[in-house]
Amino acid sequence: MRIESITDEVHHGFLAARPASFLQNPRWPQVKTDWRGESLGWFDSEELVAVSVVLHRHLPVPLLKSRSLAYLADGPVFDPARVELDAILAPLAPYLQRQGAFMIRMGLPVVHRRWDSQEVRRALAAGEHQLITDLEPLEVNEQAEAMRRTLLDAGWIEPSAGEDFAAGQPPFQARIPLPEQPEPRPEPGAVVSEDPAEFTAVVDEVLGRMDQSSRRQTRKSTRTELTVTEGGLEDLGVWQRLYEETAERDGFTGRPQSYFERMYRELNDSPTAECRLLLASLGDQPLAAAIYVRQGDTGWYVYGASSSEERKRYAPRALQLEQLRRSLAAGDRWYDLGGVSATLNPEHELAGLTRFKTTMGADVVQTLGEWDLPLNKVLTRAFNFYMARRG
Repeated sequence: MRIESITDEVHHGFLAARPASFLQNPRWPQVKTDWRGESLGWFDSEELVAVSVVLHRHLPVPLLKSRSLAYLADGPVFDPARVELDAILAPLAPYLQRQGAFMIRMGLPVVHRRWDSQEVRRALAAGEHQLITDLEPLEVNEQAEAMRRTLLDAGWIEPSAGEDFAAGQPPFQARIPLPEQPEPRPEPGAVVSEDPAEFTAVVDEVLGRMDQSSRRQTRKSTRTELTVTEGGLEDLGVWQRLYEETAERDGFTGRPQSYFERMYRELNDSPTAECRLLLASLGDQPLAAAIYVRQGDTGWYVYGASSSEERKRYAPRALQLEQLRRSLAAGDRWYDLGGVSATLNPEHELAGLTRFKTTMGADVVQTLGEWDLPLNKVLTRAFNFYMARRG
């Protein structure tokens, strides 16, 4: 097995036949301008068997500018039924060490366990457990457990399952499993009333996963004067105003508009992904906006924003329904609502996020998380200390 840089074209060709996160799209490094990106390929003889986007973050120290953190978010992408993880790991550290990496952080794109949305909701309401991992899972992936043992044996450091979010991608994700639906499926932008009856039945099946309140609000959003439209690059100013209003209301620091412009351009320039700006308006008044991404077998609700006006029209619910419909129309397997905490303490500040996403019908899946391999222990300790102090 050998590892080397590959072109975007080769990378896209590999992804076209396999499900993968948009964080593994070869255009993604153009969005993350604070990092240096490259596409890597693993070759067994002449056959390409794995790929990964690697982001390099260089140390902000003049004498150590050549040293970097090498980050593989949701990668590498490979078929574990054909390629052993040992074979993937063997050339990775030597290659990245030659590139100046002092540490590798890697989050393999594999689900370890899954919990039913209703069970998680009930456990949150009862407050009898501390963590989701205390519950009986709906599914356990034995192959993921074997990968975990391989990583431990190879000296990788396992992430801890805490209640708070750490840097990087959360290991616990809220995902709505989507049923298969018969043809014909509508085009993503079609009006709900024009959907084929079979497709409408599948949409209703997904809505049936929601709790009563979420389902009622979602249906109510379709019976008001709201209009849902798809915006373009020129409409990101509308998005940014709603996003900044949301950030001020909810007390978080948002990203600049330039970030979303890069995200929109780069992912839509990719042959394996799409990025859409969706708007819900009352007449000429935008009430909510969402940034939706599709790649492989998954649709992602990546960012959302809303106005404080006309809250009882449930504009954000209308956008969630539109994103669900688009994922179903594309034949996706999952609609991903993003990360959640592992906490089941109903008083924890992140419990409300889990409660909301599970009321939407999302199961909670636990990935293997992001593992670290220190290549220079002194620099790794200094880096971790710096990140902890930065908060």
